[in-house]
Amino acid sequence: MKGRKQTVEKRRQKYKKFFYNQRELHKLLKQYGGDILDSENFNKTKEYIQHGNMTVNHHCIDVAKCSLAISRKLRIPCNRKELVRGALLHDYFLYDWHDKYHRDVKNLHGFYHPGIALRNASKEYKLTPREKDIIKKHMWPLTVVPPQCREAWIVTAADKYCSLLETVGLHKGHGRSMGELRKRQRAKVQY
Repeated sequence: MKGRKQTVEKRRQKYKKFFYNQRELHKLLKQYGGDILDSENFNKTKEYIQHGNMTVNHHCIDVAKCSLAISRKLRIPCNRKELVRGALLHDYFLYDWHDKYHRDVKNLHGFYHPGIALRNASKEYKLTPREKDIIKKHMWPLTVVPPQCREAWIVTAADKYCSLLETVGLHKGHGRSMGELRKRQRAKVQY
């Protein structure tokens, strides 16, 4: 009985630490990227699927959290504000790349979307050179020129990690499917 109580207590402490860390990461996202998180266009990304059933919105938030966690865990000094903002905007391409209207883009999406995301983000936000580097080069090695700052390397690694988990189904989205999103989009067009 004593061993079971210790196991339960260890689990409780583990979950407590996990939720504390999540709350701290969320606080940093709001502090550095609150204007992005609240923007109309960023919230439109909830309508587009990225990998599996994960929305672009949720993917970008996960990449930002993962980037902060990597920086902290590996003790990599970096500019947190630019790290968060670049991570949130790294997939700011603002279209559904699975859609039949983007057939030409679909096959080459991995190559072209960093430039499109940078162009869209530059129209709405005053970006630093570091934030631009994060957005433009997060798909390295598809983008031939590698990232030039540690923040871009961190976001690149976090994006690959999150994308892998989403693609193989280990990290689920909000239960949305492409069919469900398309039905909603068709319903909007009909009104």
